[in-house]
Amino acid sequence: MELQGVGAIVTGGASGLGGATARMLASHGAKVAIFDLNEEVGSQTAEAIGGIFCKVDVANEASVVAGIDKAQDAHGVARVLVNCAGVAPAIKTVGKENVPHPLDAYRRAIEINLIGTFTVISRFAARLADADPLGEERGVIVNTASVAAYDGQVGQAAYASSKGGVVGLTLPVARDLAQHRIRVMTIAPGIFLTPMLMGLPQAAQDSLGTQVPHPSRLGRPEEYAQLVESIIANPMLNGEVIRLDGAIRMAPR
Repeated sequence: MELQGVGAIVTGGASGLGGATARMLASHGAKVAIFDLNEEVGSQTAEAIGGIFCKVDVANEASVVAGIDKAQDAHGVARVLVNCAGVAPAIKTVGKENVPHPLDAYRRAIEINLIGTFTVISRFAARLADADPLGEERGVIVNTASVAAYDGQVGQAAYASSKGGVVGLTLPVARDLAQHRIRVMTIAPGIFLTPMLMGLPQAAQDSLGTQVPHPSRLGRPEEYAQLVESIIANPMLNGEVIRLDGAIRMAPR
């Protein structure tokens, strides 16, 4: 699919993996709508790339629908969706003094990372299904899982569950949407230099980077965006999860 003039939505697009993806899409001529809760950073990113910002909570269906409405009014029916919005809680199943994992924190991870991803997918695809095809397809969806879906560490029960769900929905949703000529792919990143990691001391960042077999460093958000670009360009990529991790397999802690 050619990106020039095409409407695109990036959830979690204010910064990090989503921010790099929004910039990549805009650099290829896409008309980008950033969905995020960080209004200040999101608006700055949108202005820098000539896109629009929509304050969207992916865990709230009405907010998602309102964001899609705003994006469609500005750019027409979006053809590309990249889901990067998410949270990463770190809580053990049983914590200090044998306190169990708070269920509200577990539900929040599932609501945002898994149900939020599916909510945006389904509402986006319902609009796109009525659009004219561009060649042999109507559009492309790229989701973000994590290597935690396979190698969840201590304290990642909620996070790994939510990302495992994203992995699990990839093939059936791709099969569901095949009749509408919409492809669905998922990327499972390893350790990437996101805003959360950039807040760590340099020594801690370097230590994390050395855990990656090759290249022995943290992934760059631009490398995630580069894979998104490749997925969009290759029409045979569909219904699959790609680990983007430098061959790392996470240790228990």
